[in-house]
Amino acid sequence: MMYRLKTLSLILLFVAGLSFSAQAQKVAVKTNIPYWFTATPNAGLEFALGNKISLELSGGVNPFKFSDTKQLKHWVVWPELRYWTCETFNGHFFGLHGVGGLYSLGGWDLPIDRLAGLKNHWYKGNAIGVGISYGYQWILDDHWGLEFTIGGGYARFDYEIHSLGPNGSKIGENKKNYFGPTKGGLSIVYIF
Repeated sequence: MMYRLKTLSLILLFVAGLSFSAQAQKVAVKTNIPYWFTATPNAGLEFALGNKISLELSGGVNPFKFSDTKQLKHWVVWPELRYWTCETFNGHFFGLHGVGGLYSLGGWDLPIDRLAGLKNHWYKGNAIGVGISYGYQWILDDHWGLEFTIGGGYARFDYEIHSLGPNGSKIGENKKNYFGPTKGGLSIVYIF
């Protein structure tokens, strides 16, 4: 009985400590402006874990099909642990981020050699990766900010290749290792 009472007391003390520290945290809500130009609604939440450490979780989803041959459907998430050189939500930061998602895209004639296959094919698959990032956040007033971030790293793509059209048949599959940009944004931030 005494053991249970001590255990219950420790659990209650721990929960009370968590609720007290949660009230002292700053929380930010944000959206990446350029990402909206790809018809991708997106949002992020960032929690201050200390004076110089924060945790961000952002993501976007594009459920739209533009025609029988053009689509850019996807969803993606970016968790990131950030170290701020001044204080959280102010100035320079460095981050370690992950990236993961699913995609179904094709029918786009883009002037980028790496993406030339999108003109005549439809790709369906998933990606997962990690990277490092750098960013800067400008304080605009007590609650508003503007954030720039860029990051690079590694991602693994596993995908199927299909012919274009409403009944596109599978013509192959592939896996690719990618090294390059894995994150970028110019975000409007609201801090609670």
